[in-house]
Amino acid sequence: MPSDKSDTYYMNIAAKLALLGHGGAEPNPMVGCVIVSKSGQIVGRGFHKICGQPHAEINALENAGDRARSATVYVTLEPCNHHGRTAPCSEALISARIGKLVYARTDPTGDAAAGANLIKEAGIEVQLYSDCQPAIKVSEPFVYRVKTGLPWIIAKWAQTIDGKIATRNGNSQWLSNQRSRNMVHRQRGRVDAILTGIGTVQADDPLLTARNVRLRRIAKRIVIDPHLKISVDAKLVTTTSQAPTIIVCDQSEINTQQSKVNELQTLGVEVIGATTTDGRFDLIAVLTMLTAKHEISTMLVEAGPRLLGDLFKHHLINEAWVFIAPILFADEKALSSATGHIVSEVTDGTKLSLEDVRVRGDDVMIRYGVDS
Repeated sequence: MPSDKSDTYYMNIAAKLALLGHGGAEPNPMVGCVIVSKSGQIVGRGFHKICGQPHAEINALENAGDRARSATVYVTLEPCNHHGRTAPCSEALISARIGKLVYARTDPTGDAAAGANLIKEAGIEVQLYSDCQPAIKVSEPFVYRVKTGLPWIIAKWAQTIDGKIATRNGNSQWLSNQRSRNMVHRQRGRVDAILTGIGTVQADDPLLTARNVRLRRIAKRIVIDPHLKISVDAKLVTTTSQAPTIIVCDQSEINTQQSKVNELQTLGVEVIGATTTDGRFDLIAVLTMLTAKHEISTMLVEAGPRLLGDLFKHHLINEAWVFIAPILFADEKALSSATGHIVSEVTDGTKLSLEDVRVRGDDVMIRYGVDS
């Protein structure tokens, strides 16, 4: 008897499966796959776990076995059609003799795309299904990097009810509670890189490592430091054996502070030179370079108001995670989350869209998408 469950129902399940691969699948996309029999029974589930290992469709087919024959396959991204680290998923689906393919989003890459066409040419019904936003959004970081050459950037900060991230003398520990901080540590253990500025390094001397959580990957720690002010005794420098540290400074500083550069490199720190104008980098150029050189697909920003403001100004933030603590400063000289903008009208502000609200003890965590 056919099921009355909709395509959206099954695609939502595939989207949730895809998220299980966050931190393992990158720089490949997170992809989830569900195989459904003619009676509406789910006979196979899979997601892309680790880059270089079988894709979601292959894992789902293995889970389904012979039950995949004549079944409908729901997958969040068009099956690949090229020989890379793994064989084409499109060929595997054809060999399994599935009855129908439903996918949420077209693959944006060149040689990996057109898998749906190959499956259709094999006589299998194919449908692009665009009515399930979670299934479309789960591959957004991958699609964004392919199209722009930039990493998917999540900005994170903790603030008071009145929008302050630190007192007037820079004290901010701890605004958020332990549950909120644990959530940040989990995310640190899933992204490719964590970006901060020299002001935050000098004020807080952070480690920026994931602690007391299951690590899926070790993030590179990147410091925007135009004048190479970082101390060789900073924790980010002395712990390079635990996690890589990259410092981006003005190219001229590499020449004028060669002995310091040598010392940092001896300690394991990578020092990269880039061009500045009036002491500021072209952040698009810097991020494009870092993405290409270090294959960075996802980045968490834990920075002060100046760098965060610059990233927002240049439309480089894709998500914002805001942790609101039940504290009120009411101090006009306390630090705000972001600075550097001149806003005369309400409509001049950066537009964000609410995506999720969670309660973490007395804290409220709000996740926003940032409109382009």
